[in-house]
Amino acid sequence: MTAGGRLGEIEVLSHKVEREVSRRDRAAARAYSGECAPAPPACSENREGSGAATPQAGAGGSPPTRQDSDSSSSLGVMVCGHGSRDPRAIAEFNAFAAKVRAALPDHPVDWGYLEFARPVIRDGLDRLRAAGVRQVLAVPGMLFAAGHTKNDIPSVLRTYEAEHPEMTIRYGRDLAIDTRMVRAAGERIAEALAAAPECPGAEPTHPHQTLLMVVGRGTSDPDANSDVAKMMRLLWEGFGFGWGETAYSGVTFPLVEPALEHAARLGYRRIIVFPYFLFTGVLVQRIYDHTDRVAARHPDIEFVKAPYLNDHPLVLATIVDRVAEILDGRNLMNCQLCKYRELVLGFEAERGLAQRSHHHHVEGVGLLGSAAAPAEQPGHHHHEHGHHKHDHADEHGHGHVHGHADPADHHHHDPGHHHPYPHADHPWGPSSLAVKTV
Repeated sequence: MTAGGRLGEIEVLSHKVEREVSRRDRAAARAYSGECAPAPPACSENREGSGAATPQAGAGGSPPTRQDSDSSSSLGVMVCGHGSRDPRAIAEFNAFAAKVRAALPDHPVDWGYLEFARPVIRDGLDRLRAAGVRQVLAVPGMLFAAGHTKNDIPSVLRTYEAEHPEMTIRYGRDLAIDTRMVRAAGERIAEALAAAPECPGAEPTHPHQTLLMVVGRGTSDPDANSDVAKMMRLLWEGFGFGWGETAYSGVTFPLVEPALEHAARLGYRRIIVFPYFLFTGVLVQRIYDHTDRVAARHPDIEFVKAPYLNDHPLVLATIVDRVAEILDGRNLMNCQLCKYRELVLGFEAERGLAQRSHHHHVEGVGLLGSAAAPAEQPGHHHHEHGHHKHDHADEHGHGHVHGHADPADHHHHDPGHHHPYPHADHPWGPSSLAVKTV
């Protein structure tokens, strides 16, 4: 079968997955649908010695062409996850990756984690190689593109490819801003609203009396942070809520609790808190805990905690389409706002920096509470200590999550590993965790 035929197969599968959404959910999804403007072409250059694969080129640097993929029997798919020490997060990602495998039955599909869990990415690549795969289509199972997507995963893939010259690895893009992702997020918010109890005798809360708070992971990459803000705006405008705000679980500002305190003063009867996360974990639970604390201080406001995305069928359809994009050469990474390539306001010093991975030392570290997990010492892994603050974001973040002072998803680093985040001392950022929120 030709690559064009395989592409058609994948596109059909993508549509099939999308049709699995129930008739009711599809009707709701149409309220959030719309046509996106054409994305800019992907960057095809790669700075020498950067250690990061380019989005449109293969991990070895050659542009993907359909002729390169004509050997159907040697083609396989690798889903690259972030990893977590929370076994619930790993179980959810495993279940999601298994659904990707089921959606692409004609080719081997495997997965692995960047850190904190097994199998690591190279374990999944080993299994594909043992199955006879020689051409790998690798996709990041992450929402937005920052350090993990731009630096860490490409470093693992390039290293593996260099060690196994018989392998060709082509790297896809993040889930990004996509109408399907907006619709999936909208349905999670709609689920929360439908489940929220109305006070007996009280008038139903009108959307104009509702504030939406979308919470992203937070990263030191301003492009990824702005994507969270764009997602919030699309949801805010789609529902017609009275107001919308964006917050982050770490690294950048505003963090959840100060952002919610600010929102509580704006006079809305209801605040919906939506963690824009793929899977559960310590950070999602912390977002809900922060929400409960602020709600206790403002009993006159209804706080609604929406569920995260998880394995929503439209998320699955989007990642299947990311595989199709690699074959079709439609890998539309947004390099025009990349701080490593362009002069981004406030981040000018990072233009041209080598893009290197900093996660090799935590590949395969055990789950939280397991014998394989390293012992934690009180205070040792708090990531609001002032030297540098990064992100462990599933889907984005240059480096590591800081500012959510819990050892469960983090590890300690030499401060010289990363370029410092320029706003680490922002009063609504990670430094706010060191003092009582007002």
